[in-house]
Formats: sequence, C-alpha cells, structure tokens
Amino acid sequence: MERYKQESHLEKNHKVRHILLFLLPSLLGVLLFLVPIKIDDSWTVIIGYTSSSIEQALSGVLPSFLLGILIISGFMSLVAYFIKPAFIMNQPFLKGLFYTSLTWTCIRLLGAIFALMVMTGTGFEFIYGGATGGEVFTNLLPVLAVWSVVMGMLMPLLLEYGLMEWLGTLAKKVMRPLFNLPGRASVDSLASWMGNNMMSILITINQYENGYYTKRESAVIVTNFTITSIAFSLIIARILNIEELFVPFYLTVLVGVFVAALICPRIPPLSKISNTYHGEQPGAIQETVSEGSLWKSAFGRGVEKAKVAPKLDQVLKKGAFNALDIWFGMLPLVMAIGTIALIIAEFTPIFTYLSYPLVPVLEWVAIPEAAQAAPALLVGFADMFLPAILGASIESELTRFVVGAVSLIQLVYMSEIGVMLMRSSIPISFWQLLIIFLQRTIIAIPVVVLIAHFIIFL
Repeated sequence: MERYKQESHLEKNHKVRHILLFLLPSLLGVLLFLVPIKIDDSWTVIIGYTSSSIEQALSGVLPSFLLGILIISGFMSLVAYFIKPAFIMNQPFLKGLFYTSLTWTCIRLLGAIFALMVMTGTGFEFIYGGATGGEVFTNLLPVLAVWSVVMGMLMPLLLEYGLMEWLGTLAKKVMRPLFNLPGRASVDSLASWMGNNMMSILITINQYENGYYTKRESAVIVTNFTITSIAFSLIIARILNIEELFVPFYLTVLVGVFVAALICPRIPPLSKISNTYHGEQPGAIQETVSEGSLWKSAFGRGVEKAKVAPKLDQVLKKGAFNALDIWFGMLPLVMAIGTIALIIAEFTPIFTYLSYPLVPVLEWVAIPEAAQAAPALLVGFADMFLPAILGASIESELTRFVVGAVSLIQLVYMSEIGVMLMRSSIPISFWQLLIIFLQRTIIAIPVVVLIAHFIIFL
C-alpha cells in the first residue's frame, strides 16, 4: 500500500513536470513571437525587435561577413560537386550544406559574384546598383542572416513543447472546414501577421519536413497564409503616402487575403498537389478531438507533446544546422535570383508589356491613372517593394490605395519568398508560383476596388 502511494505520488509529480514543460516554453514562445508590443510608436513582436536590434548592432561588419559566406558557399559547392573530397562527402553535416546539383551550384557562384560586385562597386552598374543587387545585398540578406539564427534557436518554443498541438486542436473547427488545413496552421499565420512572413515560411517548412503537414497543406499555407505583417504593411502605406488610411487599408488587405485563401486552395495548381506527407511517410499527428471539453482535449494534446520534447542540446544542434543551411544555401540563391528579378523589373519593359491587358480592366472599374497602375500590380512578383515604389508617383490616392492593397494580398514574390520555397522541400515550382500570383491578383483587384470605391472613397 505504501509502495502504491509512493508510485502514485511520483506519477503525479511527473504529470506536474510535464504540464510545466508544456506551459512555460509555450508561453515564452507566444510572448516572443506572437504578442505585439509598441516600441518607438510602432508595433512589433519581441523577436522582431531583438532581430532588428542585432542587425543594427552588427551593421558595420555584416556586409563583409555576408560576402565571406557567399564566397565560401560558391567555392565549397563547386569543390563538392566536381571533386567530391572525402572530408565533405563522408560528413553528413558538410555534405548537407555544400553538395547540391550543378544548377544550384552555378546559382550559388553567381550569387557570390553579384555580392562581390556590390561590395567593390565594380563590374556592371545594372547589377550592383542600389535598385538591383545593392537592394538585395543591403536590405534583404542582412535580415535573412540575422533572423535565421534568432529563429533557429527560439522557434522550438513554438514547435516542440505542445503549443502547436494545443492551438491546432482548438482551431481545427475553423481551419479545416474553411481552408481544409490543420488547426496548427493558425500558428504560422499568427507568426507572419504579428512578426515576419519569413518566420511563417520557416515554421511551415519545419512542420512539413517533420510530417505535420501534407505536401498540399504546406503549399497552401506558404502561398496563402504568409500574411504580410502589420509593421511591413505600415511601411508600404507610408511609401504610398496613405498612412492616414492605414486601418481601413490593412482591413482591406485582410479581407482580400481571406477571400483568396478560400478560393486558391480549391483550384489548380494547389488543388492538384498530392495530399501525401514528406517522403511519402505517414503523418506525424492527427488533430482529432476526444469526447468532452475541447479545451481539455487541446490541453491534453499539448502536455502529451511536451512529454516527448527533444533535449536542449538536440534543439540547439538542429537550430544551428538550419541557420547554417540558410546562410550557405539560401542566401546565395536570394542574392542571385533576387538580383536577376530586380534587373528584369527595373531595366526591361517586360512587366509593362504584360500589364497591357490590365489597363482596360482598371479603366472599366474607374481606377484613375490605369496605365501607371497596371505595371505596379504585376511587378510585385519580382519584389515586394516594387509596387509601392512605382505606385508612389501616382497622383490619385484611390489608385495608390488599390496598388498597395493588391500588392500585399498577392503574397508571392521571387526575390525572397519565391527563392525560399523553390529551394525548400515543399513541392512547388516557379511556374506554379507564377500562376498562384496571377490568381491572387485577379481575386484581389475586384475585392480591393469594391471596398475602396464603396466604403472608403465615397
């Protein structure tokens, strides 16, 4: 009898420990990633403020550091592909970082060459200029480099200790019928909305590779729920000189994103993507709800996940590898492909020609300066800042509003997001991204125009 009491007491202590292991890291993760705070008259999240502060503190050394990373990536990838030395091929860690296909090896080398041109100001000005390679190297790469480390170390607070299971169970009744997604996808959306869409994509890639999302689910999430953050949307509104309309502006964006998220997953190409898991393995979890209280069921799933959470050293090792993989694998691709995309947008009339069919449509729905607005509505496929840059010169406030809102609803742009997705294990191609971008544009225009005409600009 005494022994039974001791075992029961021990089991109770273990239960309390598991509950705390679920609650404490999850609450910390919510505080860091999802709770908005106001700093210097602007809203952000703690992890965003921390990453930005680190980026500012290291601004003097980051360019040289990034150039070194890109040169090492290009050189080591070249050596790995053509020579295949044992010290790389026999080490899974180094092989995972540097051994890739000939195409990606060449793109890594191109990224290093572009970065060298930007740093030295030599070569072709259309490559190293401030609107092309200079924009990518100066504004995009530092953000990716710093955020990847901070998130790699702290993202397990969201993923490994039960928060996804808890929130996923609660949100299932909304996410599954509306969007045919697991409830845990709501965490990706919140992380993007409150912080940074890169945060959402990294979470989604992690969840897909660990068997929590199917191929179709992960592709739907990254193309429909990487909602542009409040902070970035405010920057776009300021560039377009419509910040006094920010509240209706952002609400319009959310309505457009919601409508597009209802439609796009139900039509090709997203609807045609296989609904199987990474590596054709069975799913890691089913978000079933047991009989009884929904909250009790969700809490139980969170605690069960916390019981099998990896040890701290395993979490840190995985986070470090993910950060290095972004440094040596993704940064060179962003530099190369992002620069090429911006060169096409800046120095060729391609987007102007492609936008010709849009002009009569915009004129038909009474959008002033339609000929100027049309290219701005398509150029966002190259880079997220370009629509606002082109739209800032438009005189009509209504047209600037439409350009800004549509560009934020489009979500898909190649200079950063597109490169991340094409390089990731999520099965989505360049042409699929282009089609999804056009679909979202077609959906967004009538939604934004209706709201702008009949609610805001009466």
